[in-house]
Amino acid sequence: MRKWLVVALTVGLAGLLALGQVYPRNETLYVSGAAWGPPTDWNPFITWSKANTSGTVGLIYETLYFYDPINDELIPWLAESGEWRTDTVFVVKLRDGLTWQDGKPLTAEDVVFTFELGREYAEIWFSPRWDYLESVTAVDPLTVEFSFKGTVLYQEFQSDLYNVAIVPEHIWAGRSREDITSGANGQPVGSGAYRYLTHAQDRNVYVRNEDWWGTKLLGLKPAPKYIVEILFSSNNVALGSLLKGELDLSNNFLPGIGSLTALGYVKTYLPQPPYMLSANTAVLFLNTTKKPLDDPAFRKALAHAINVDDIINYAFAGLVQRADPTGLLPTMSKYVDQNVVARLGFAYNPTQARQLLAAAGYKDVDGDGFVEAPDGSKIALEVTCPFGWTDWMEAIRVIAASARAAGINIQDRTPDYGVWNTALVTGTFDMTLNNWASLSNTPWTLYNLLFNHPIRETMGSGNFGRYDNPQLFALVDQLAGTPPWDEAGMKAICSQIQEIMLNELPMIPLWYNGLWAQYREDVWQNFPGATEGRPHWLPSTWAGYWQMGGLHMLCELKPVP
Repeated sequence: MRKWLVVALTVGLAGLLALGQVYPRNETLYVSGAAWGPPTDWNPFITWSKANTSGTVGLIYETLYFYDPINDELIPWLAESGEWRTDTVFVVKLRDGLTWQDGKPLTAEDVVFTFELGREYAEIWFSPRWDYLESVTAVDPLTVEFSFKGTVLYQEFQSDLYNVAIVPEHIWAGRSREDITSGANGQPVGSGAYRYLTHAQDRNVYVRNEDWWGTKLLGLKPAPKYIVEILFSSNNVALGSLLKGELDLSNNFLPGIGSLTALGYVKTYLPQPPYMLSANTAVLFLNTTKKPLDDPAFRKALAHAINVDDIINYAFAGLVQRADPTGLLPTMSKYVDQNVVARLGFAYNPTQARQLLAAAGYKDVDGDGFVEAPDGSKIALEVTCPFGWTDWMEAIRVIAASARAAGINIQDRTPDYGVWNTALVTGTFDMTLNNWASLSNTPWTLYNLLFNHPIRETMGSGNFGRYDNPQLFALVDQLAGTPPWDEAGMKAICSQIQEIMLNELPMIPLWYNGLWAQYREDVWQNFPGATEGRPHWLPSTWAGYWQMGGLHMLCELKPVP
Protein backbone atom coordinates (compact mmCIF):
# COMPACT_ATOMS: atom_id res chain seq x y z
CA MET A 1 0.00 0.00 0.00
CA ARG A 2 2.81 2.41 0.90
CA LYS A 3 4.48 1.79 -2.45
CA TRP A 4 1.32 2.69 -4.41
CA LEU A 5 0.75 5.74 -2.18
CA VAL A 6 4.21 7.00 -3.09
CA VAL A 7 3.54 6.35 -6.77
CA ALA A 8 0.18 8.15 -6.57
CA LEU A 9 1.74 11.16 -4.88
CA THR A 10 4.55 11.19 -7.43
CA VAL A 11 2.74 10.79 -10.73
CA GLY A 12 -0.87 11.58 -9.80
CA LEU A 13 -4.02 9.98 -11.12
CA ALA A 14 -3.06 10.63 -14.75
CA GLY A 15 0.20 8.78 -14.20
CA LEU A 16 -1.59 5.81 -12.66
CA LEU A 17 -3.90 5.73 -15.65
CA ALA A 18 -0.91 5.75 -17.96
CA LEU A 19 0.47 2.79 -16.04
CA GLY A 20 -2.73 0.92 -16.79
CA GLN A 21 -3.82 0.53 -13.16
CA VAL A 22 -7.17 2.32 -13.14
CA TYR A 23 -9.03 1.79 -16.41
CA PRO A 24 -12.06 -0.46 -16.10
CA ARG A 25 -11.56 -3.05 -18.84
CA ASN A 26 -15.20 -2.96 -19.90
CA GLU A 27 -14.92 0.81 -20.54
CA THR A 28 -11.56 0.79 -22.29
CA LEU A 29 -10.68 0.13 -25.91
CA TYR A 30 -7.07 -0.93 -26.47
CA VAL A 31 -5.77 -0.26 -29.97
CA SER A 32 -2.42 -0.38 -31.77
CA GLY A 33 -0.83 0.05 -35.17
CA ALA A 34 -0.95 3.83 -35.56
CA ALA A 35 2.07 4.96 -33.55
CA TRP A 36 5.61 4.25 -34.79
CA GLY A 37 7.41 6.19 -32.06
CA PRO A 38 6.88 7.90 -28.70
CA PRO A 39 4.34 10.76 -28.74
CA THR A 40 5.94 14.18 -29.11
CA ASP A 41 3.12 16.62 -29.82
CA TRP A 42 -0.63 17.11 -30.18
CA ASN A 43 -0.36 19.95 -32.68
CA PRO A 44 -2.88 19.49 -35.52
CA PHE A 45 -0.70 21.56 -37.87
CA ILE A 46 2.32 19.26 -37.65
CA THR A 47 1.80 16.47 -40.15
CA TRP A 48 5.02 14.47 -39.88
CA SER A 49 4.43 13.46 -36.24
CA LYS A 50 0.71 12.74 -36.44
CA ALA A 51 1.27 9.01 -36.78
CA ASN A 52 2.39 8.95 -33.14
CA THR A 53 -0.65 10.87 -31.87
CA SER A 54 -3.18 9.79 -34.44
CA GLY A 55 -6.18 10.98 -32.44
CA THR A 56 -5.12 14.62 -32.56
CA VAL A 57 -7.21 15.17 -35.69
CA GLY A 58 -10.56 13.40 -35.59
CA LEU A 59 -10.79 12.63 -31.88
CA ILE A 60 -9.60 15.89 -30.27
CA TYR A 61 -9.74 18.41 -33.12
CA GLU A 62 -12.39 18.17 -35.81
CA THR A 63 -12.84 19.17 -39.43
CA LEU A 64 -15.66 20.83 -41.33
CA TYR A 65 -16.53 17.56 -43.04
CA PHE A 66 -15.81 13.88 -42.57
CA TYR A 67 -15.33 11.55 -45.53
CA ASP A 68 -16.68 8.02 -46.00
CA PRO A 69 -14.42 6.25 -48.54
CA ILE A 70 -16.62 3.15 -48.70
CA ASN A 71 -19.55 5.15 -50.05
CA ASP A 72 -17.41 7.97 -51.54
CA GLU A 73 -19.40 10.53 -49.60
CA LEU A 74 -18.48 13.77 -47.83
CA ILE A 75 -20.32 13.93 -44.50
CA PRO A 76 -21.11 17.39 -43.08
CA TRP A 77 -19.56 17.54 -39.62
CA LEU A 78 -18.82 20.86 -37.98
CA ALA A 79 -20.45 22.16 -41.12
CA GLU A 80 -24.17 21.57 -41.38
CA SER A 81 -24.00 22.29 -45.11
CA GLY A 82 -21.79 23.79 -47.79
CA GLU A 83 -22.42 24.96 -51.32
CA TRP A 84 -20.72 26.67 -54.22
CA ARG A 85 -22.73 29.88 -54.66
CA THR A 86 -20.64 30.70 -57.73
CA ASP A 87 -17.58 29.14 -59.36
CA THR A 88 -15.40 31.16 -56.97
CA VAL A 89 -17.47 31.38 -53.77
CA PHE A 90 -18.01 28.47 -51.36
CA VAL A 91 -20.27 29.06 -48.35
CA VAL A 92 -20.26 26.87 -45.23
CA LYS A 93 -23.09 26.90 -42.71
CA LEU A 94 -21.93 25.68 -39.29
CA ARG A 95 -24.13 23.68 -36.96
CA ASP A 96 -25.86 25.71 -34.28
CA GLY A 97 -24.66 24.55 -30.85
CA LEU A 98 -21.01 23.62 -31.53
CA THR A 99 -18.78 23.94 -28.48
CA TRP A 100 -15.12 23.57 -27.59
CA GLN A 101 -14.09 21.16 -24.86
CA ASP A 102 -13.75 24.08 -22.43
CA GLY A 103 -17.42 24.95 -22.99
CA LYS A 104 -16.92 28.04 -25.16
CA PRO A 105 -18.87 28.23 -28.44
CA LEU A 106 -17.24 27.23 -31.74
CA THR A 107 -18.14 29.87 -34.32
CA ALA A 108 -17.34 31.06 -37.83
CA GLU A 109 -14.58 33.24 -36.37
CA ASP A 110 -12.69 30.09 -35.32
CA VAL A 111 -12.88 28.74 -38.88
CA VAL A 112 -11.65 32.03 -40.31
CA PHE A 113 -8.83 32.18 -37.76
CA THR A 114 -7.71 28.63 -38.61
CA PHE A 115 -7.50 29.21 -42.35
CA GLU A 116 -5.87 32.63 -41.84
CA LEU A 117 -3.03 30.86 -40.00
CA GLY A 118 -2.19 29.23 -43.32
CA ARG A 119 -1.84 32.65 -44.93
CA GLU A 120 0.32 33.97 -42.10
CA TYR A 121 2.66 31.00 -41.68
CA ALA A 122 4.16 29.29 -44.73
CA GLU A 123 5.19 26.33 -42.53
CA ILE A 124 1.57 25.20 -42.17
CA TRP A 125 0.76 22.47 -44.66
CA PHE A 126 -2.28 24.15 -46.22
CA SER A 127 -0.51 27.50 -46.68
CA PRO A 128 -0.26 27.04 -50.50
CA ARG A 129 -4.06 27.28 -50.74
CA TRP A 130 -3.66 31.03 -50.43
CA ASP A 131 -2.17 31.06 -53.92
CA TYR A 132 -5.76 30.91 -55.15
CA LEU A 133 -7.78 31.63 -51.99
CA GLU A 134 -8.58 35.34 -51.78
CA SER A 135 -10.40 35.60 -48.45
CA VAL A 136 -12.20 33.67 -45.71
CA THR A 137 -14.94 35.72 -44.08
CA ALA A 138 -17.29 35.22 -41.15
CA VAL A 139 -20.60 36.46 -42.57
CA ASP A 140 -22.30 35.77 -39.24
CA PRO A 141 -21.53 33.48 -36.26
CA LEU A 142 -22.60 30.39 -38.23
CA THR A 143 -21.66 31.30 -41.82
CA VAL A 144 -18.21 31.22 -43.45
CA GLU A 145 -17.57 32.43 -46.98
CA PHE A 146 -14.52 31.25 -48.96
CA SER A 147 -13.74 33.50 -51.93
CA PHE A 148 -11.24 32.40 -54.59
CA LYS A 149 -9.27 34.10 -57.32
CA GLY A 150 -7.85 32.86 -60.63
CA THR A 151 -7.88 29.11 -61.15
CA VAL A 152 -9.59 27.37 -58.26
CA LEU A 153 -8.08 23.99 -57.37
CA TYR A 154 -11.42 22.46 -56.48
CA GLN A 155 -10.09 18.93 -55.94
CA GLU A 156 -7.47 20.11 -53.47
CA PHE A 157 -9.83 22.40 -51.58
CA GLN A 158 -12.52 19.74 -51.27
CA SER A 159 -9.95 17.41 -49.74
CA ASP A 160 -9.06 20.15 -47.27
CA LEU A 161 -12.64 20.18 -46.01
CA TYR A 162 -12.04 16.93 -44.14
CA ASN A 163 -8.33 17.40 -43.39
CA VAL A 164 -7.93 20.95 -42.03
CA ALA A 165 -8.51 20.74 -38.27
CA ILE A 166 -10.31 23.78 -36.82
CA VAL A 167 -8.68 25.26 -33.70
CA PRO A 168 -10.11 27.65 -31.06
CA GLU A 169 -9.10 31.26 -31.66
CA HIS A 170 -9.41 32.13 -27.98
CA ILE A 171 -6.61 29.68 -27.15
CA TRP A 172 -4.34 29.93 -30.20
CA ALA A 173 -4.51 33.68 -30.90
CA GLY A 174 -1.84 34.61 -28.37
CA ARG A 175 0.67 31.96 -29.40
CA SER A 176 4.00 32.60 -31.08
CA ARG A 177 4.92 31.48 -34.57
CA GLU A 178 7.05 28.69 -33.10
CA ASP A 179 4.25 27.47 -30.83
CA ILE A 180 1.75 27.40 -33.68
CA THR A 181 3.89 25.77 -36.34
CA SER A 182 6.07 23.43 -34.28
CA GLY A 183 4.95 23.55 -30.64
CA ALA A 184 3.93 20.44 -28.72
CA ASN A 185 0.47 21.78 -27.74
CA GLY A 186 0.72 19.62 -24.63
CA GLN A 187 -2.79 20.25 -23.28
CA PRO A 188 -4.93 20.26 -26.42
CA VAL A 189 -8.45 21.68 -26.31
CA GLY A 190 -10.52 20.74 -29.33
CA SER A 191 -14.16 20.22 -30.14
CA GLY A 192 -14.06 16.44 -30.51
CA ALA A 193 -15.58 13.39 -28.90
CA TYR A 194 -12.41 12.65 -26.91
CA ARG A 195 -10.07 14.66 -24.76
CA TYR A 196 -6.37 14.13 -24.26
CA LEU A 197 -5.89 12.41 -20.90
CA THR A 198 -2.25 11.39 -20.59
CA HIS A 199 0.59 9.64 -22.38
CA ALA A 200 3.72 7.61 -21.78
CA GLN A 201 6.58 6.56 -24.05
CA ASP A 202 4.58 3.60 -25.31
CA ARG A 203 1.01 4.95 -25.35
CA ASN A 204 -1.52 7.73 -25.77
CA VAL A 205 -4.65 7.81 -23.65
CA TYR A 206 -7.88 9.58 -24.53
CA VAL A 207 -11.01 9.97 -22.42
CA ARG A 208 -14.51 10.53 -23.76
CA ASN A 209 -15.79 14.10 -23.83
CA GLU A 210 -19.09 13.75 -22.01
CA ASP A 211 -20.16 17.21 -23.20
CA TRP A 212 -19.44 16.55 -26.87
CA TRP A 213 -21.74 18.52 -29.17
CA GLY A 214 -22.18 15.48 -31.44
CA THR A 215 -24.26 13.64 -28.87
CA LYS A 216 -26.81 16.41 -28.70
CA LEU A 217 -26.80 17.44 -32.37
CA LEU A 218 -26.12 14.13 -34.15
CA GLY A 219 -27.28 11.57 -31.61
CA LEU A 220 -23.84 9.93 -31.60
CA LYS A 221 -21.94 8.74 -28.55
CA PRO A 222 -18.74 6.66 -28.66
CA ALA A 223 -19.05 3.51 -26.59
CA PRO A 224 -15.56 3.32 -25.00
CA LYS A 225 -14.93 5.80 -22.23
CA TYR A 226 -11.18 5.39 -22.61
CA ILE A 227 -9.01 4.70 -25.65
CA VAL A 228 -5.50 3.47 -25.01
CA GLU A 229 -3.34 3.59 -28.11
CA ILE A 230 -0.28 1.40 -27.61
CA LEU A 231 3.09 1.41 -29.36
CA PHE A 232 4.44 -2.14 -29.56
CA SER A 233 8.08 -3.00 -30.09
CA SER A 234 7.19 -5.33 -32.97
CA ASN A 235 4.24 -6.71 -34.88
CA ASN A 236 4.80 -10.10 -33.24
CA VAL A 237 4.34 -8.55 -29.79
CA ALA A 238 1.14 -6.89 -31.02
CA LEU A 239 -0.10 -10.23 -32.32
CA GLY A 240 0.54 -11.89 -28.96
CA SER A 241 -1.30 -9.15 -27.12
CA LEU A 242 -4.24 -9.45 -29.52
CA LEU A 243 -4.48 -13.21 -29.11
CA LYS A 244 -4.43 -12.89 -25.32
CA GLY A 245 -7.33 -10.45 -25.43
CA GLU A 246 -5.25 -7.58 -24.05
CA LEU A 247 -5.71 -5.72 -27.33
CA ASP A 248 -9.09 -5.13 -28.96
CA LEU A 249 -8.14 -3.72 -32.37
CA SER A 250 -4.79 -3.99 -34.11
CA ASN A 251 -4.00 -1.92 -37.17
CA ASN A 252 -0.55 -3.50 -37.41
CA PHE A 253 0.51 -5.69 -40.30
CA LEU A 254 0.30 -9.15 -38.74
CA PRO A 255 1.67 -11.97 -40.93
CA GLY A 256 -0.41 -15.13 -40.83
CA ILE A 257 -3.55 -13.35 -39.73
CA GLY A 258 -5.47 -15.08 -42.52
CA SER A 259 -5.07 -18.48 -40.86
CA LEU A 260 -6.07 -17.08 -37.48
CA THR A 261 -9.16 -15.49 -39.04
CA ALA A 262 -10.15 -18.75 -40.71
CA LEU A 263 -9.82 -20.50 -37.33
CA GLY A 264 -11.95 -17.86 -35.61
CA TYR A 265 -9.29 -16.45 -33.29
CA VAL A 266 -9.64 -12.93 -34.71
CA LYS A 267 -12.01 -11.13 -37.05
CA THR A 268 -11.32 -8.95 -40.07
CA TYR A 269 -13.37 -6.64 -42.27
CA LEU A 270 -13.59 -9.19 -45.09
CA PRO A 271 -14.39 -12.76 -44.00
CA GLN A 272 -12.29 -14.23 -46.84
CA PRO A 273 -9.01 -13.35 -48.59
CA PRO A 274 -7.65 -10.74 -48.83
CA TYR A 275 -9.41 -10.11 -45.48
CA MET A 276 -8.43 -6.42 -45.61
CA LEU A 277 -9.76 -3.36 -47.37
CA SER A 278 -7.26 -1.48 -49.55
CA ALA A 279 -5.58 1.58 -48.05
CA ASN A 280 -3.02 2.74 -50.60
CA THR A 281 -1.18 1.72 -53.75
CA ALA A 282 2.34 0.32 -53.61
CA VAL A 283 4.16 1.77 -56.60
CA LEU A 284 7.56 0.86 -58.02
CA PHE A 285 9.14 4.21 -58.84
CA LEU A 286 11.69 4.07 -61.67
CA ASN A 287 14.44 6.66 -61.94
CA THR A 288 13.73 7.97 -65.43
CA THR A 289 16.94 10.04 -65.41
CA LYS A 290 19.06 6.85 -65.54
CA LYS A 291 19.61 4.46 -68.41
CA PRO A 292 17.94 2.14 -69.32
CA LEU A 293 15.07 3.31 -67.08
CA ASP A 294 14.71 6.38 -69.30
CA ASP A 295 13.44 4.08 -72.07
CA PRO A 296 9.64 3.44 -72.09
CA ALA A 297 10.17 0.16 -73.97
CA PHE A 298 12.46 -1.13 -71.23
CA ARG A 299 10.00 0.00 -68.54
CA LYS A 300 7.15 -1.86 -70.27
CA ALA A 301 9.22 -5.03 -70.44
CA LEU A 302 10.04 -4.68 -66.75
CA ALA A 303 6.33 -4.35 -65.89
CA HIS A 304 5.65 -7.69 -67.60
CA ALA A 305 8.62 -9.29 -65.79
CA ILE A 306 7.41 -8.69 -62.22
CA ASN A 307 5.52 -11.59 -60.62
CA VAL A 308 2.97 -9.68 -58.52
CA ASP A 309 1.19 -12.91 -57.56
CA ASP A 310 4.35 -14.10 -55.80
CA ILE A 311 4.54 -10.80 -53.92
CA ILE A 312 0.93 -11.21 -52.81
CA ASN A 313 1.43 -14.83 -51.76
CA TYR A 314 4.91 -14.74 -50.21
CA ALA A 315 5.31 -11.20 -48.88
CA PHE A 316 1.72 -10.74 -47.70
CA ALA A 317 0.28 -14.26 -47.37
CA GLY A 318 -2.69 -13.28 -49.51
CA LEU A 319 -3.63 -10.21 -47.43
CA VAL A 320 -3.40 -7.78 -50.36
CA GLN A 321 -4.66 -7.67 -53.92
CA ARG A 322 -3.16 -6.69 -57.25
CA ALA A 323 -3.34 -2.99 -58.11
CA ASP A 324 -5.13 -1.69 -61.14
CA PRO A 325 -2.55 -0.60 -63.75
CA THR A 326 -3.84 2.97 -63.37
CA GLY A 327 -2.91 2.92 -59.67
CA LEU A 328 -6.36 4.03 -58.53
CA LEU A 329 -7.80 2.33 -55.45
CA PRO A 330 -11.08 0.34 -55.70
CA THR A 331 -12.92 3.28 -54.12
CA MET A 332 -11.95 5.35 -57.19
CA SER A 333 -12.72 2.65 -59.77
CA LYS A 334 -15.33 4.81 -61.54
CA TYR A 335 -12.46 6.98 -62.79
CA VAL A 336 -10.65 4.05 -64.44
CA ASP A 337 -11.00 4.00 -68.23
CA GLN A 338 -11.36 0.26 -68.78
CA ASN A 339 -10.83 0.63 -72.54
CA VAL A 340 -7.42 2.20 -71.94
CA VAL A 341 -6.52 -0.54 -69.47
CA ALA A 342 -7.63 -3.26 -71.92
CA ARG A 343 -5.37 -1.82 -74.62
CA LEU A 344 -2.35 -0.76 -72.58
CA GLY A 345 -2.49 -2.64 -69.26
CA PHE A 346 0.21 -5.07 -68.16
CA ALA A 347 0.45 -8.35 -66.28
CA TYR A 348 3.16 -10.83 -65.40
CA ASN A 349 4.28 -12.52 -68.61
CA PRO A 350 8.02 -13.29 -68.80
CA THR A 351 7.76 -14.45 -72.39
CA GLN A 352 6.26 -11.15 -73.44
CA ALA A 353 8.87 -9.33 -71.36
CA ARG A 354 11.66 -11.03 -73.33
CA GLN A 355 9.92 -10.25 -76.62
CA LEU A 356 9.56 -6.58 -75.71
CA LEU A 357 13.23 -6.43 -74.69
CA ALA A 358 14.36 -8.03 -77.94
CA ALA A 359 12.17 -5.75 -80.05
CA ALA A 360 13.72 -2.72 -78.35
CA GLY A 361 17.28 -3.95 -78.94
CA TYR A 362 18.02 -5.40 -75.50
CA LYS A 363 19.82 -8.72 -76.07
CA ASP A 364 22.07 -11.09 -74.14
CA VAL A 365 25.30 -10.49 -76.02
CA ASP A 366 27.79 -12.25 -73.73
CA GLY A 367 25.61 -15.24 -72.81
CA ASP A 368 25.46 -14.55 -69.06
CA GLY A 369 21.66 -14.77 -69.03
CA PHE A 370 21.12 -10.99 -68.76
CA VAL A 371 20.39 -8.58 -71.58
CA GLU A 372 22.72 -5.76 -72.48
CA ALA A 373 21.59 -2.30 -73.63
CA PRO A 374 21.25 -1.65 -77.38
CA ASP A 375 24.69 0.03 -77.32
CA GLY A 376 26.20 -3.14 -75.81
CA SER A 377 26.70 -1.72 -72.29
CA LYS A 378 26.00 -3.83 -69.23
CA ILE A 379 22.79 -3.38 -67.25
CA ALA A 380 23.01 -3.71 -63.46
CA LEU A 381 20.16 -2.20 -61.44
CA GLU A 382 19.07 -2.16 -57.80
CA VAL A 383 15.61 -2.19 -56.26
CA THR A 384 15.39 -0.91 -52.69
CA CYS A 385 13.28 -0.53 -49.58
CA PRO A 386 14.22 0.30 -45.98
CA PHE A 387 15.81 -2.44 -43.89
CA GLY A 388 13.37 -3.91 -41.38
CA TRP A 389 10.26 -3.46 -43.52
CA THR A 390 9.94 -7.21 -43.76
CA ASP A 391 6.95 -7.37 -46.10
CA TRP A 392 8.56 -4.96 -48.56
CA MET A 393 11.91 -6.70 -48.22
CA GLU A 394 10.27 -9.89 -49.44
CA ALA A 395 8.49 -7.92 -52.17
CA ILE A 396 11.69 -6.47 -53.63
CA ARG A 397 13.29 -9.93 -53.42
CA VAL A 398 10.48 -11.22 -55.66
CA ILE A 399 10.79 -8.21 -57.98
CA ALA A 400 14.51 -8.79 -58.43
CA ALA A 401 14.22 -12.58 -58.79
CA SER A 402 11.40 -12.50 -61.34
CA ALA A 403 13.16 -9.77 -63.34
CA ARG A 404 16.38 -11.80 -63.42
CA ALA A 405 14.41 -14.81 -64.67
CA ALA A 406 13.25 -12.64 -67.59
CA GLY A 407 16.83 -11.57 -68.34
CA ILE A 408 17.03 -8.24 -66.47
CA ASN A 409 19.89 -7.98 -63.98
CA ILE A 410 18.33 -6.51 -60.82
CA GLN A 411 19.54 -6.98 -57.25
CA ASP A 412 17.53 -6.16 -54.13
CA ARG A 413 19.09 -3.90 -51.50
CA THR A 414 17.83 -2.79 -48.08
CA PRO A 415 19.60 0.36 -46.81
CA ASP A 416 18.77 1.99 -43.48
CA TYR A 417 15.69 4.19 -43.57
CA GLY A 418 17.62 7.46 -43.54
CA VAL A 419 19.83 6.42 -46.44
CA TRP A 420 16.81 5.13 -48.36
CA ASN A 421 14.77 8.28 -47.79
CA THR A 422 17.64 10.55 -48.86
CA ALA A 423 18.04 8.59 -52.08
CA LEU A 424 14.26 8.72 -52.62
CA VAL A 425 13.88 12.50 -52.45
CA THR A 426 17.19 13.35 -54.16
CA GLY A 427 16.66 10.96 -57.05
CA THR A 428 19.80 8.86 -56.59
CA PHE A 429 18.09 5.44 -56.53
CA ASP A 430 17.47 3.07 -59.47
CA MET A 431 14.03 1.79 -58.47
CA THR A 432 12.23 1.75 -55.14
CA LEU A 433 8.84 1.19 -53.53
CA ASN A 434 6.61 3.93 -52.15
CA ASN A 435 2.96 4.13 -51.08
CA TRP A 436 2.32 7.70 -49.94
CA ALA A 437 -0.95 8.18 -51.84
CA SER A 438 -3.64 7.06 -49.41
CA LEU A 439 -7.42 6.86 -49.45
CA SER A 440 -8.91 10.05 -50.80
CA ASN A 441 -12.09 11.58 -52.16
CA THR A 442 -10.45 12.41 -55.51
CA PRO A 443 -8.22 10.68 -58.09
CA TRP A 444 -6.21 13.89 -58.21
CA THR A 445 -4.53 12.90 -54.92
CA LEU A 446 -2.83 9.89 -56.53
CA TYR A 447 -1.90 11.59 -59.77
CA ASN A 448 -0.59 14.65 -57.96
CA LEU A 449 1.77 12.30 -56.12
CA LEU A 450 2.81 10.22 -59.13
CA PHE A 451 3.32 13.22 -61.40
CA ASN A 452 4.25 15.91 -58.91
CA HIS A 453 5.78 18.91 -60.65
CA PRO A 454 7.79 20.92 -61.42
CA ILE A 455 10.94 18.81 -61.15
CA ARG A 456 13.01 20.15 -58.26
CA GLU A 457 16.35 19.38 -56.66
CA THR A 458 14.50 17.65 -53.81
CA MET A 459 11.30 15.85 -54.76
CA GLY A 460 9.73 15.42 -51.34
CA SER A 461 6.09 15.24 -52.47
CA GLY A 462 6.13 12.57 -55.15
CA ASN A 463 7.32 11.84 -58.69
CA PHE A 464 10.47 10.47 -57.11
CA GLY A 465 11.61 9.04 -60.46
CA ARG A 466 11.61 12.60 -61.89
CA TYR A 467 9.49 11.79 -64.91
CA ASP A 468 9.21 15.03 -66.90
CA ASN A 469 6.20 15.35 -69.20
CA PRO A 470 4.67 18.85 -69.54
CA GLN A 471 1.61 17.46 -71.34
CA LEU A 472 0.83 15.13 -68.46
CA PHE A 473 1.57 17.80 -65.87
CA ALA A 474 -0.93 20.09 -67.59
CA LEU A 475 -3.58 17.35 -67.40
CA VAL A 476 -2.97 16.87 -63.64
CA ASP A 477 -3.37 20.62 -63.15
CA GLN A 478 -6.50 20.59 -65.28
CA LEU A 479 -7.90 17.80 -63.10
CA ALA A 480 -7.12 19.81 -59.96
CA GLY A 481 -9.12 22.72 -61.37
CA THR A 482 -12.13 20.64 -62.43
CA PRO A 483 -15.18 21.19 -60.20
CA PRO A 484 -16.12 18.06 -58.22
CA TRP A 485 -19.66 18.25 -59.57
CA ASP A 486 -18.28 17.75 -63.12
CA GLU A 487 -17.75 14.00 -62.82
CA ALA A 488 -17.81 13.51 -66.60
CA GLY A 489 -15.05 16.10 -66.97
CA MET A 490 -12.99 14.40 -64.28
CA LYS A 491 -13.37 11.02 -66.00
CA ALA A 492 -12.34 12.46 -69.36
CA ILE A 493 -9.16 13.98 -67.91
CA CYS A 494 -8.34 10.79 -65.98
CA SER A 495 -8.66 8.84 -69.23
CA GLN A 496 -6.08 11.08 -70.89
CA ILE A 497 -3.74 10.78 -67.91
CA GLN A 498 -4.07 7.00 -67.97
CA GLU A 499 -3.43 6.85 -71.73
CA ILE A 500 -0.09 8.60 -71.33
CA MET A 501 0.75 6.81 -68.08
CA LEU A 502 0.25 3.32 -69.50
CA ASN A 503 2.03 4.17 -72.74
CA GLU A 504 5.04 5.55 -70.90
CA LEU A 505 4.97 3.59 -67.60
CA PRO A 506 7.27 5.95 -65.69
CA MET A 507 6.29 4.02 -62.54
CA ILE A 508 4.59 0.66 -62.05
CA PRO A 509 1.60 0.21 -59.67
CA LEU A 510 1.93 -3.29 -58.19
CA TRP A 511 -0.45 -4.01 -55.32
CA TYR A 512 -2.80 -2.36 -52.85
CA ASN A 513 -1.44 -2.24 -49.34
CA GLY A 514 -4.05 -3.45 -46.92
CA LEU A 515 -5.89 -1.36 -44.40
CA TRP A 516 -4.59 -3.70 -41.71
CA ALA A 517 -7.32 -4.33 -39.17
CA GLN A 518 -7.92 -7.35 -36.98
CA TYR A 519 -9.96 -7.45 -33.81
CA ARG A 520 -11.13 -9.56 -30.90
CA GLU A 521 -14.67 -9.34 -29.58
CA ASP A 522 -14.09 -10.48 -26.00
CA VAL A 523 -14.75 -7.01 -24.54
CA TRP A 524 -16.20 -5.01 -27.45
CA GLN A 525 -18.37 -6.30 -30.26
CA ASN A 526 -19.95 -4.99 -33.47
CA PHE A 527 -16.70 -4.00 -35.14
CA PRO A 528 -17.03 -3.06 -38.83
CA GLY A 529 -17.25 -5.79 -41.43
CA ALA A 530 -18.45 -6.48 -44.95
CA THR A 531 -20.98 -9.09 -43.86
CA GLU A 532 -24.63 -8.21 -43.45
CA GLY A 533 -25.55 -6.75 -40.08
CA ARG A 534 -22.14 -5.24 -39.36
CA PRO A 535 -21.33 -1.52 -39.58
CA HIS A 536 -19.59 -0.56 -42.82
CA TRP A 537 -17.03 1.97 -41.59
CA LEU A 538 -13.25 1.92 -41.89
CA PRO A 539 -11.88 0.00 -38.87
CA SER A 540 -8.77 2.14 -38.59
CA THR A 541 -7.01 4.23 -35.97
CA TRP A 542 -4.31 5.55 -38.30
CA ALA A 543 -3.70 9.29 -38.50
CA GLY A 544 -6.21 10.84 -40.87
CA TYR A 545 -8.61 7.89 -40.58
CA TRP A 546 -10.59 8.90 -37.51
CA GLN A 547 -12.48 11.37 -39.72
CA MET A 548 -12.83 8.69 -42.43
CA GLY A 549 -14.96 6.30 -40.44
CA GLY A 550 -12.88 5.62 -37.33
CA LEU A 551 -15.01 7.75 -35.03
CA HIS A 552 -18.21 6.26 -36.43
CA MET A 553 -16.76 2.84 -35.65
CA LEU A 554 -16.45 3.87 -31.98
CA CYS A 555 -20.10 4.94 -31.95
CA GLU A 556 -21.21 1.54 -33.29
CA LEU A 557 -19.25 -0.57 -30.78
CA LYS A 558 -21.15 -2.38 -28.06
CA PRO A 559 -19.79 -3.78 -24.80
CA VAL A 560 -19.93 -7.54 -24.44
CA PRO A 561 -22.28 -8.36 -21.57
